[in-house]
Amino acid sequence: MFADRAHAAPAVQDPSLGSTDDPERGDVPGWVLITLMTAGLVVLIWAVAGPALTNLFEQAIARVSGL
Repeated sequence: MFADRAHAAPAVQDPSLGSTDDPERGDVPGWVLITLMTAGLVVLIWAVAGPALTNLFEQAIARVSGL
């Protein structure tokens, strides 16, 4: 009965699901990689510049408050 699939009716695609060959759909693994790399860069920059920024902030507050 179902042995001959060559003559089967084509599958109907639901238009609300969108096209799977849409070039604007994006590359999810690529975006995940970009997001992780960006987070890594933020952590690295924060680790290097954090103490200097903290010191700068404390100096600015000390000057403003007159302590």
